[in-house]
Amino acid sequence: MVQQITPTTDDIFYPESDGKPMADNTLQFELITTIKYGLEVHFKDDPNVFVAGDLLWYPIQGEPKINQAPDVMVVIGRPKGHRRSYKTWVEDNLNPQVTFEIASETNTIKELEEKKLKFYQTHGVEEY
Repeated sequence: MVQQITPTTDDIFYPESDGKPMADNTLQFELITTIKYGLEVHFKDDPNVFVAGDLLWYPIQGEPKINQAPDVMVVIGRPKGHRRSYKTWVEDNLNPQVTFEIASETNTIKELEEKKLKFYQTHGVEEY
């Protein structure tokens, strides 16, 4: 008898990179890192504020194709520390409350407003 094996959510692969560059130019990189490190300094005394830059965020378990890598994101209520990606269901179901996207000349309004803004609104980000 042949038994078909159904993959579980534990078997699903969640990539750590989207293959896209963090920045298109030196100014964009400088702005991203300035915001990220500025927020880290601002929240340095609060152990439950997680700040990350260019980290893939997976809001829905079992759906690795649904993801975004904000230039910077802030999650109030999650501990500081290193992560390979941010999976909402692993993080007490807390989505980032704030995300930053630093536009470059290659970004389009459609990409920023229709794709990213819609994604963030759909997944409960309060400020973009």
